[in-house]
Amino acid sequence: MNNKEFIAALSQREGYPLRDTKMLIQHLIGEMSSQLEDGNALTIPNFGVFEVKKRMERVVVNPGTGQRMLVPPRLALVFRASTSLRCNTKKGGEAK
Repeated sequence: MNNKEFIAALSQREGYPLRDTKMLIQHLIGEMSSQLEDGNALTIPNFGVFEVKKRMERVVVNPGTGQRMLVPPRLALVFRASTSLRCNTKKGGEAK
């Protein structure tokens, strides 16, 4: 499902105009992005947690050449699915 299909399905399901639904999703994603950029974790009940974690610098080895390289520290976006979401996806979407 691509973005247009998602917006159309949500719009039809909730009975809102397509334009309003698109704007709502854009505002939601924008606010989520700004919270994550500020370093805040974002918890969505029954879905999961988005958080930004700092990955420490480390040394890696190129297996082809054996050359060692230093990878600098960086920030990474991490998502942990909620228990209910994990259980539902393992069961193929069946209700508990």
